[in-house]
Amino acid sequence: MSDVIALIFDFDDTLAPDSTSGFLVDIGVDVQQFWKDEVDPLLFEQDWDPVPAYLYQLIALSNSGTHGPITQERLADWGRRLPLHTGVESLFARLRSMVKEHHPQVQLEFYLISSGIGDVVRHTPIAHEFTDIWASEFIYDERDGGIHFPRRVVSFTDKTRYLFHIQKGIIGPSSRNKPFEVNKKIAPEKLRIPFEQMIFVGDGYTDIPCFSLIRRSGGVAFGVWDPKHRDKRSRAWGFIQEGRVSNLNQARYDEEAELYQWLEEAVESVAGRIALNNRIYRG
Repeated sequence: MSDVIALIFDFDDTLAPDSTSGFLVDIGVDVQQFWKDEVDPLLFEQDWDPVPAYLYQLIALSNSGTHGPITQERLADWGRRLPLHTGVESLFARLRSMVKEHHPQVQLEFYLISSGIGDVVRHTPIAHEFTDIWASEFIYDERDGGIHFPRRVVSFTDKTRYLFHIQKGIIGPSSRNKPFEVNKKIAPEKLRIPFEQMIFVGDGYTDIPCFSLIRRSGGVAFGVWDPKHRDKRSRAWGFIQEGRVSNLNQARYDEEAELYQWLEEAVESVAGRIALNNRIYRG
């Protein structure tokens, strides 16, 4: 029986304000103009997928010379400086401590699956907390170091691929350079983390396939919305109405926050179920 719980997070607007918009502001770009005048026409006039559309326009911006090349170091530097939501930095230690105290036989792991930019999220102060991180990635131009082409695009259903990575234990450095490994069939009793032992936290449209898969498979899905952007609350409320998430809360993670308390309760519930199943299994 598996004794591991996976707590999986989206990043942008879930653990931090939109990191791409924040980066654009940081380098002096008019964010509203970027999304409305550059990205939206690709979506609504040329039928682009949203994630490749914004990555394409970032490359165009980097090549324009207006704000200098968008290099790996500039993205990493922003990752080190970007703000996080309240309570995020201490969230992981609090949950680990709770599990260790009440269910020492259960292991809690954290994962990040984001449509954002990998070279940003991997340099945040919390990156070391995650067993693995999957996000959109670039290759960089040899001449000026600027972003040149996407080498990984993590969009809607792409996110569910990484839930299967977690389920089958295809994680960490040893799983790299094996693009087809996730398709390998594994017997149910040999899965490292069944879906019913996963908890997913996300905020947006790209998270919907993960919400649906986790909920349908007996796991827990939480919808969140950034309290600084109340306009996004109505979108998040739609996830509740459609039955895609178990609960909906502001993206705050301090000890008094309702979301944190629900996360504690969900982890405690799954850990208790694992402990009970193990006692039954072992007779």
